[in-house]
Amino acid sequence: MSKPSKILLIYTGGTIGMIKDFETGALKSFDFNDLLNKIPELRLLECEIETISFEKPIDSSNMNPQLWSELCTIIEDHYSAIDGFVILHGSDTMSYTASALSFMLENLAKPVILTGSQLPIGDLRTDAKENLITAIQIAALKKRGRSYITEVGLYFEYKLYRGNRSSKISAEHFEAFKSPNYPPLVTSGVHLTIEDEKLLPYTRKKLKIHKELTTDILVVHLYPGINETLLSDTFEKLTYSGVIIMTFGAGNGTTEAWFIDLLKKIIDRGIPLVNITQCKWGSVQMGNYETSTELKELGVISGKDITIEAAITKMMYLNSQNLAPKVFKTIFETSLRGEMS
Repeated sequence: MSKPSKILLIYTGGTIGMIKDFETGALKSFDFNDLLNKIPELRLLECEIETISFEKPIDSSNMNPQLWSELCTIIEDHYSAIDGFVILHGSDTMSYTASALSFMLENLAKPVILTGSQLPIGDLRTDAKENLITAIQIAALKKRGRSYITEVGLYFEYKLYRGNRSSKISAEHFEAFKSPNYPPLVTSGVHLTIEDEKLLPYTRKKLKIHKELTTDILVVHLYPGINETLLSDTFEKLTYSGVIIMTFGAGNGTTEAWFIDLLKKIIDRGIPLVNITQCKWGSVQMGNYETSTELKELGVISGKDITIEAAITKMMYLNSQNLAPKVFKTIFETSLRGEMS
């Protein structure tokens, strides 16, 4: 008989950590030290659960790289003694956190599963219990005596997605997240269906944690009518270490001379310039159309089918490495943690 998996449940804040006071109707923070009494179904799982909470739970809109670093420290401090980690997180920025952690936790050999809910844990119709129970169950899975999942995942509404492939797509429905360009890793039904060939491979390398991120990144969403004055003022007056342009379709932008000239100035300054598509599904394919050929010739970096959340956090991670421009381009266009095809 193998030993039960040890799971560390980390509560950062968010809707899932709220419970309704039925006398007043007000929402209040849930005491996770009383977890098994509130959710006795967890006793049916063959695992030991420990809990830890942020000293001051936050709304996920206030999530930031310093708190990502704190999460990494918690994981680092418990890594040798714990088999899997479940992070309870507000849904609004959950995909950003999942993406960031995937880059910050290099050589991860254990599951780090983020989950949350659209309704508080004490609500009559809550999705919190299912999300929490199944996230813990997935984090506790073992294969041949070691962790089955060895990457950062996001579990919501019966699906485990690769964290850096996920995006929040609804503020209204229980199915709040999608992974537009990569299939689910696990689907929860009567049984858990695990897509073995889609998982990142197990590694024996030592965990390496990157806690420093460079955050001064400029994101420009192109739209018909965007003008030279607006962009030139933005590009020339601000200080930034990287630029992401969200283009049309398969990576297309205006061919106006002023626009191409502005992009050339950015690249000539040695600042990374990444092209990602505004579309949720699909990929940047520079050179397929005349409207992206000049971008390719300039040396604009292709974000391929990366999400905006992963593009931003990958740039934060790589910009902290002090890479030469050509090296940055090569590495950004390479999948590091399964974030792009």
